Amino acid sequence: MKSEKSNRLFYKLGGITCILLIAYSLITMLIMVFIGTPPETIEECFSVLQENRFNGLLRLDILTVFVMPLYYLLFYSLYLALKNTDKELVTISTILVFAGLTLFLASPSVFSYLHLSDKYATAVTEAEKNQLISAGQAILASDMWHGTGARIGGILIQLGALLVSVVMIKGNVFNKLTAWTGIITHGLDFAHIIIGFFLPTWGVVLMAIAGPLYLLWFPLVGVRFFKLNRE
Repeated sequence: MKSEKSNRLFYKLGGITCILLIAYSLITMLIMVFIGTPPETIEECFSVLQENRFNGLLRLDILTVFVMPLYYLLFYSLYLALKNTDKELVTISTILVFAGLTLFLASPSVFSYLHLSDKYATAVTEAEKNQLISAGQAILASDMWHGTGARIGGILIQLGALLVSVVMIKGNVFNKLTAWTGIITHGLDFAHIIIGFFLPTWGVVLMAIAGPLYLLWFPLVGVRFFKLNRE
């Protein structure tokens, strides 16, 4: 009885998490359209932070830093919902997602750029500025979108999410639409990372297709979580 009550709580939290992830996805799209895409050089990073700190933080994905930990809650809720369908596979899937998330979040992020940008703004000599630019370039090459740890983390997250969607097909907790939407969404996202190593342009195309599909997958999963909570 206590376990059932605990599961229902996590189903409710999982549904709320999906709502937050939908909002995050929409806000991110609006940021890219109306404020700008992430800077491509360290000089541009410093510039956007110094010109408008708030806009700069948004363009450097500060929202991602705070939103991505919600994936722990989302996939634990999925584990609870699917463990009676295929406990072994869903356990492996959850471990992959959790390991990937930890790698991703451990990578340098917007706060590293913010620290260097503040120092760059007060630097007096050209030598100091060049040193800070070099440090920033090293961070840019290893941050949550470019570094080895982050990329491996992304692969693990998408592989785990893809396997979770496969488990959905095997049971009747989630409908086939949710399962197939998950397979296509996370399959494309997984492929975009792998193909992006060799064909960056095609990787971008696959991500452009996968991105909007999250706006379908999150609602489908969230609605089902709220129904499971009531049941």
